[in-house]
Amino acid sequence: MRPLGTRRAALVAGAATVAALALGGCSAGQVAETAILDTPIAGVDTETADGSVFIRNLQVEYNGIEGYEKGENAPLDLSLFNQTAEPVTVTITSAAPDLPQVVGADQVGFVSAAATVTTPGEVAASPSVAPSASALAATVRPARIQIAPLSAATFRSTDLIPLQVIGLQGALTPGASVNLVFEFSNSSEKLVLQAPVASPLSPAPRGPAVVGEDTPELESH
Repeated sequence: MRPLGTRRAALVAGAATVAALALGGCSAGQVAETAILDTPIAGVDTETADGSVFIRNLQVEYNGIEGYEKGENAPLDLSLFNQTAEPVTVTITSAAPDLPQVVGADQVGFVSAAATVTTPGEVAASPSVAPSASALAATVRPARIQIAPLSAATFRSTDLIPLQVIGLQGALTPGASVNLVFEFSNSSEKLVLQAPVASPLSPAPRGPAVVGEDTPELESH
């Protein structure tokens, strides 16, 4: 008969082995969920029907109670997680919505200022002369994002060149959303999602108090 201490040691070792196998099975084919939980942002969370790509924290940057005007660009927050052993390319566009308080956009992508090229012998423009339209032109790279196997791509509105919805087709205010279409190179079914405007990190300032409003009357003696 085995001593009690030996049997306890064997049980502990067996439990540790089972736990290790369970953890190994959970990690296979998955990107660490801790990467998702590390961010304080709480936007739209979803995934493809086959579970191959996770979409996390999808939302538009909050820029004040006035929101964004028609024609403006709006930065996005978004994390994409490739859960497969093959590269996946995610293409993001916008489509005209058929929902209340949802707007579309001309395109989705990355906007960077175009470099101004000066030819040899060209005289520098006077500081009083406004730059030409070509000098102010910006280049737009469509949102076509390749994600390595079992990897992630994260975009923040604070990035040097943020991912943006470009040319809003209507005003986008807090409480409203922008319509986005996600397509995947691995033949997963496309997703149509509404990215909401993020909530402010602190409450909006209240207006000045009106004299007499909610003020108790004082009794005269």
